[in-house]
Amino acid sequence: MTETIAKIENLVLKFYTYEGIVHALDEVNLEIKKGETLGVVGETGCGKSVTGLSILSVVVPPGKIEGGHVLLQTDGGTIDVLQQRPAYLRKIRGRKIAMIFQEPRAALNPVYTVNDQISEAILLHRKTEMCERVLQQIDEEVKRCSQLKRPFLKIEKKIYEKMLKNPDSLLVDTLASIPIIGRFKNRLKKEARKEVIKLLKDMRIPDPERVADMYPHELSGGMAQRVVIAIALSCTPELLIADEPTTNLDVTVQAQILELLNELKSKYNTTLIYITHDMGVIAEVCDRVAVMYAGNVVELAEVYEIFKDPLHPYTKALLQSIPRPGHKFISIEGSVPSLINPPKGCRFHPRCAYAREVCTLVKPQFLEAKPGHFVQCNLYGG
Repeated sequence: MTETIAKIENLVLKFYTYEGIVHALDEVNLEIKKGETLGVVGETGCGKSVTGLSILSVVVPPGKIEGGHVLLQTDGGTIDVLQQRPAYLRKIRGRKIAMIFQEPRAALNPVYTVNDQISEAILLHRKTEMCERVLQQIDEEVKRCSQLKRPFLKIEKKIYEKMLKNPDSLLVDTLASIPIIGRFKNRLKKEARKEVIKLLKDMRIPDPERVADMYPHELSGGMAQRVVIAIALSCTPELLIADEPTTNLDVTVQAQILELLNELKSKYNTTLIYITHDMGVIAEVCDRVAVMYAGNVVELAEVYEIFKDPLHPYTKALLQSIPRPGHKFISIEGSVPSLINPPKGCRFHPRCAYAREVCTLVKPQFLEAKPGHFVQCNLYGG
């Protein structure tokens, strides 16, 4: 049986705006299995991105998570991400869970170089590893240096040994603030830069040494996206959330990014949640698919099963609306409901050809209609 790495249970999210309360997520349930690529698909505004943000617990006001759990498997057991303190969350963000944000230009700080922005994550979560590498370098230098230089190297070694025992040591931070002594941190920065160059090579960025010193405005759209992916993967997270990483890129670059994500997923042994509205991408990269509509997961199954035998009327309509040669284009009638005043019962019923009276009154349950195939619809006993 495949191990579950994360689980969302009855997640409720609301946005308190001047126009009214937006019921963004209405008791969302989702299970993410270790090693898989889970696609989350649906129309714009259905709750895909805020589901990803909720897993990281980075929903900002006026958004507020008002119910549910995000259960994450860690070395110390299962934790509820939504119940953790900010200091603990900073330790697992980047190291345990990471996110590739939708717009790379907005995710990158315009006043820092690529090297600075990737190094920040490495020095925050992998400082111990970097210190061990630096200590090996110092030991090698001590063997071949002059007698005059050895005392300085031994002092430097003691500082790094102190840092290795306690990366957040107050003494080390105090010494780093003294200009002459603080130069010892240059070794740490150089080691982090080596890791940055390696990551940029993995992203298939040509001339990574030059790109590392560039600013975001000097990068093309495809390169900026690769840098954002490098930041997300810099600490080899177990769970990676990709929020429409190929949006606003041309078709050729989109194909390259998708191929790159597949390779990196295998190389870094990462579980991937891929958020998109493109069913073609879903068919290409995903193992299972969660279909969302108006703040609900309405169907969940393996990707082949979704395309072969969709159960929910919305999933069927979504697949019929894909332009295909030799087939008539059928759009979904009606419009996406306002989540300030969502329909009662099943939120899809105003647009559903199979709607019955019960659909307008009772919200269907999320049930397993077939082995491994879940659906939220009254047509299947929901």
